[in-house]
Amino acid sequence: MHIAWLGKKTPFCGNVTYSREITSALTNRGHKVSFMHFADTKADGDEVPLPFLYKSQVYTIPTIRAKRVLERSLRRRKPDIVHASLSLSPLDFLLPEICQELNLPLISTFHTPYDGKRRNVTSTTQLLAYQLYAPFLARYDRTIIFCEEQQDLLVKLGVSRERLIVIPNGVDEQKYTPGMSNIKAEFNARQIYVYQGRISTEKNVESLLKAWKYCNMSNYGCKLLLVGDGPLRPNLEPFYNIEHGVIWLGAIRDDARRIEILRGADVFILPSLVEGLSLSLLEAMSCGLACVATDAGADASVISGGAGVVINTQGVSGQLRTLLPVLREHPAWVEILGKSARQRVLTSYTLKSNIDRIERLYSEVLAPIQQVG
Repeated sequence: MHIAWLGKKTPFCGNVTYSREITSALTNRGHKVSFMHFADTKADGDEVPLPFLYKSQVYTIPTIRAKRVLERSLRRRKPDIVHASLSLSPLDFLLPEICQELNLPLISTFHTPYDGKRRNVTSTTQLLAYQLYAPFLARYDRTIIFCEEQQDLLVKLGVSRERLIVIPNGVDEQKYTPGMSNIKAEFNARQIYVYQGRISTEKNVESLLKAWKYCNMSNYGCKLLLVGDGPLRPNLEPFYNIEHGVIWLGAIRDDARRIEILRGADVFILPSLVEGLSLSLLEAMSCGLACVATDAGADASVISGGAGVVINTQGVSGQLRTLLPVLREHPAWVEILGKSARQRVLTSYTLKSNIDRIERLYSEVLAPIQQVG
């Protein structure tokens, strides 16, 4: 099968990881993948660069030429199916029209984070994105989302339930495994806590930092490693730094280094106000870390029932002030949580299971076309 994949390669974010992992797995299974993404480089093999004016971790602004470049590439390459890992770009809204004209089935993965209970300004803002996208998602042949709650929200906004399919993210459990690491020695730490993601408002990192500082975690030999970058880092770093046991590592693209960090850590914390289904969370779970995450998006369903600790998006800092000392003083509980997290991934969130379901979806969407042919 030939898949035209429209996704992201830069800047580094969850969408980049999703596109890389899925397309690599599809290629390994013998499918041909033409990767179309916003870049200012020349075409390289099966890659198609699309011109853009601006791109960030959150959204992309294409040039006027981008639509023509995409259309021309699809006509020339003649894929069996188009799969768009939506990148919050105006091009997302034009894809149904383009693919309908070319008679190409169109699949999307809708990553936009949310909090169905709309408990804060950030989650209310994200709801506007759902309202904006819903009329266009209704024209995609299928849209992949990550949990039933997300599906129900889109159905309320007018997307037919038959056009939505729940396929949770998956992680390569053979790549992200517990193992040896020298991270504790490198950072001279008794315990290591990790946050991985954007340093931005919706990720609510400041609540974690406030709780960490309040609990004087550094006085007990604990270090907090922040893996990621974003607009709020310059505002936060001067007030939370090595003096408080906080180490800013920036974005790390090297998988081996990120895995080394996760293997050597004890606890992973995700204090987000809104989420989809965090690949960073799944990676940490697969490496055997005890995980703490808010009940935004699909993350709570991933770690509930003993595979982690779920906290409310309201009052995150206060909850962490209570929880951090407990995690610090009960390493046996931390170890149990880590083992349970790893087992949950093996049971429900492997990359293999994810790809199996995506392949079945492709076959289901293509079946009517093949019968006509």
